[in-house]
Amino acid sequence: MKILITGAAGFIASHIADAYIEAGHEVVIVDNLSTGREENIHPKAVFYQMDIRDKSLSAIFERHRFDIVNHHAAQMDVRRSVEDPIYDAEVNALGFLNLLQNCAHTGVKKVIFASSGGAIYGEQDVFPADETHKTQPYSPYGITKLIGEKYLFFYHLTYGLQYVALRYANVYGPRQNPHGEAGVVAIFCERMLAGRQPVIYGSGEQTRDFVFVKDVVAANVAALSVAGCDMFNIGTAVETSVNQLFQKLNELTGARMPEKHEAKKEGEQMRSVINAGKAGRGLGWKPRWSIDSGLAETVAYFRQSN
Repeated sequence: MKILITGAAGFIASHIADAYIEAGHEVVIVDNLSTGREENIHPKAVFYQMDIRDKSLSAIFERHRFDIVNHHAAQMDVRRSVEDPIYDAEVNALGFLNLLQNCAHTGVKKVIFASSGGAIYGEQDVFPADETHKTQPYSPYGITKLIGEKYLFFYHLTYGLQYVALRYANVYGPRQNPHGEAGVVAIFCERMLAGRQPVIYGSGEQTRDFVFVKDVVAANVAALSVAGCDMFNIGTAVETSVNQLFQKLNELTGARMPEKHEAKKEGEQMRSVINAGKAGRGLGWKPRWSIDSGLAETVAYFRQSN
């Protein structure tokens, strides 16, 4: 198949591009390199350095006539979305609309959308949350991810576009950018290995569902062959507090640093953990990496990169 992957110079989508190419698909990448790195791009992919908001994107769609669009390009930082919600909406809502218009006009069959299982549920009433949990985003980032799902429903009704929305928990692993993508695992790894003190915002008792990037890639491979339209949580159903994460990484890196806490950041929820049972039934997917094995591989990557 011919597949466009947006954001595939970045963390998650570069791994997906690798897997799609290894499976024999023809991959085209669009990335503006604002946070992605050109060295992450697979040499067999066709690469266009372009913003998803750019109107000239239509020429790429016309030239390649994609079967599938896998959309990962985004403003990914929850804190930045709180500070600048207009920019967040320009990228995550208007940029996605630009893609969807091109999908509708060039006969794209399916969109695989990187949504958020943490941010769109907000402070949960049920732990872990499944896909029926009410959506009450606490941040503009979560709002725009939910808007993306609603636009997908509209384009399905209006143009027959099929879609799979993958609601990720907190993804971590090799290639995560500790500067541009605000992943706490990457930030802690980089700082600890460099001998610099990481900061825990708030009490550190806030919890997250950390899912390893290789498990996320497997979900994106499975989504290629799913018929119809649906959304699936992609997580582990295991809660890990930021303090627990700090101690695990302290041990793995050998940093032996004390905890340093600063004031809580706005827009961040206290507990986030999701149930991925539906993905087991609909995608044949389940997480295979534990938090300990995933962190060990991630630390090894950052140690080699430093």
